Formats: sequence, C-alpha cells, structure tokens
Amino acid sequence: MTHTASPNTSPSPASETVLEALADILKQRRDAAPEDSYVATLHHKGLNKILEKVGEEATETILSAKDAEGGDTTKQQALIAETADLWFHTLVMLSHLGMTHQDVLDELARRFGVSGHDEKAARHPR
Repeated sequence: MTHTASPNTSPSPASETVLEALADILKQRRDAAPEDSYVATLHHKGLNKILEKVGEEATETILSAKDAEGGDTTKQQALIAETADLWFHTLVMLSHLGMTHQDVLDELARRFGVSGHDEKAARHPR
C-alpha cells in the first residue's frame, strides 16, 4: 500500500525533511473527520486498529526481506515499499500516542557510543 501526500501538503526539500513534513501532516489529520483521510480513519478506529496495521506491515516487510535476499531489483524495491509502509504506520502509531519521529531519533542519538549489549542490559536488568 502506498501513501502519498496530496500536492498541497508535499514537503519543501529546502525547508524541511520528509519526516518533519509527514509529522505535520499526521498531526493535522489526527483530529480530521474519518471520511477526509486514511490517517484520520485510523485515528478514529483507535490504537488497536493502528497496531493491527503496524503488525500487518511488519509481517509484509519480513516476507519481502526474505524474497529480496539474493533477489533482483524488483524484489528489493518491493522491500523498500513494504518498509515505507511499516515506517508510515509506525509514525501514525506514535502520532496517535502524542509522540513523534523526533522522540525516536533522540533515543537513537542517545545510544550512539553505547555498546548494543550494554544498552540492552540497561533496559532489561537480569
């Protein structure tokens, strides 16, 4: 499934990143009428529906990754498309919960220079 912004809401490359532009669009559509946009429909249906979509897209991404391993450019492009769908629905989930991509980027930045083993141990003490 491909999602594109309408022409009047497309990001300006000179002034903002795709993620920032998408965050703005998602924020605008959180409270829109369900019949006005796909994102508004997801928000209207609630967190469980959004999580169902994240799970569905994660599964499709996994299956595409298996197909793309050693595959041709068509299979690799299918993986890119499925990953975009997964990221999109994850961003909708974050938006629904009042968070943004920046929260995730900040967490990733915090982890720079920290061993993955140490970081994981700090989250899940034994």
